[in-house]
Amino acid sequence: MRKLVIAIDGPVGSGKSTAARRVADLLGYVYVDTGAMYRAVALKALRRGVPLDDAAQLAILALGTRIDLRPEAAGQQVRLDGEDVTAAIRAAEVSQAASKVAVIPGVRQVLVEEQRRAGRDGGVVMEGRDIGSVVFPDAGLKIYLTASPEVRAQRRWLEHQQEGDRITLEKTLEEVRERDRRDRERSASPLVRAADAVLVDGSAMETEEVARLIALLAREKEPVP
Repeated sequence: MRKLVIAIDGPVGSGKSTAARRVADLLGYVYVDTGAMYRAVALKALRRGVPLDDAAQLAILALGTRIDLRPEAAGQQVRLDGEDVTAAIRAAEVSQAASKVAVIPGVRQVLVEEQRRAGRDGGVVMEGRDIGSVVFPDAGLKIYLTASPEVRAQRRWLEHQQEGDRITLEKTLEEVRERDRRDRERSASPLVRAADAVLVDGSAMETEEVARLIALLAREKEPVP
């Protein structure tokens, strides 16, 4: 029986990654964090001193980059040109750089093709900001997961605290709102809710509730053997 491609899109801090990992566990699917790909390219650009507004250099950088996403007990290991950068790509500086790298059409073109290859056989839960609208417009199930800016900022701030980043909640909220604006207004694959995506507002829901809801929707859409 062919399994679905489940596309989970939504703004920063909406809980996509955590929910997607749990949905993959519940269904026996493979979890793919597409945002990690952009973070990896951003990390490489920062290390090499490539200007984040130089579209040509960033596109060339992406073409010459190998990114491997490997399942592991904690979720997903990210390897950049053979180096484990799972922790390094979560730094606040890399997060901000990734939002700038992600607007570069040449970078998106390279990574979208990689994402399509990863999900072409189905059985994947793929999350990002344009999975249902651009990467897999024919996905068997599309979810648009969101939450209020305040809730999302609180989640991001807690992540920063756990990673040892010194940043205030107020500054985090400011960054979330700026990231929302940048994602909505970018010319290449702006953040939008696909017309056929199910809207899930997780502001007042626990991650397990969100994941089980999505898994239930997926089971209803899986073809009958």
